[in-house]
Amino acid sequence: MSKLSVYIIAFNEEEKIVKALESVQWADEIIVADSFSTDNTVKIAQEYGAKVVQIPFNGFGELRNKAISACSHNWIFSLDSDERCTKAARQEIKQIVESDQSLDAYYVPRRNYVLGRWIKHSGFYPDYRQPQLFKKGVLKFKNDAVHERYDVISTKECGYLKSFIHQVPFKNLEEIIHKANRYSTLGAHKLLETDKKPGMVKALFHGFWASFSIYVLKLGFLDGWPGFIIAFGNFEGTFYKYTKHYLLKAGLDKSWDIGGDDT
Repeated sequence: MSKLSVYIIAFNEEEKIVKALESVQWADEIIVADSFSTDNTVKIAQEYGAKVVQIPFNGFGELRNKAISACSHNWIFSLDSDERCTKAARQEIKQIVESDQSLDAYYVPRRNYVLGRWIKHSGFYPDYRQPQLFKKGVLKFKNDAVHERYDVISTKECGYLKSFIHQVPFKNLEEIIHKANRYSTLGAHKLLETDKKPGMVKALFHGFWASFSIYVLKLGFLDGWPGFIIAFGNFEGTFYKYTKHYLLKAGLDKSWDIGGDDT
């Protein structure tokens, strides 16, 4: 009978990882791919019976590939620290793993809880990431720093689970701001590896479009105040990503260092 490994990527996630670990205690193996957390993340993971693998963070693509390599079993389920597997998703996953008629990879819908509200629009439901349930050897990520691309190595099409999992992507407003800053930096370095020409007008345009598409085209205004914050946060994150790309390309990312001559 096929067995299932779950991997969870983590860095200083002591406030979130408990719920993630509790939701997959039924799995045959739990791997926590940690990047040298300085809080109690590792201790908590070990208390819940997880095997902790330390992986230096050089981008999410490389991190996921190494986490997959650490998994022992034929089937793998990817869960982030801010995600929780629901009972319905657990049952569906078990049926897929135990069936001889299953596909090789599946997308999993996510239902997001943001600032006290279940988000029904804003592009957040159903919110599919990369395939999160797959056979080992089927999914390979590119070495992207963020928003990692991937290849599905299979002759079969990817399937879609009907049952959703839960995600709490932001514990508060401060984390929205923090993630916008961190991910915009990673995104800027990713852009630096391309031939794309940076520009401040381009930064403003991409920021506006990111916000407009979420708030208007994806009906984010129906999600109330959290919907507006999600849209505005995407404006900031996208704008700063392209702004940082411009500054990096121009060598102005350290423009504070003007030397000691004040004349």
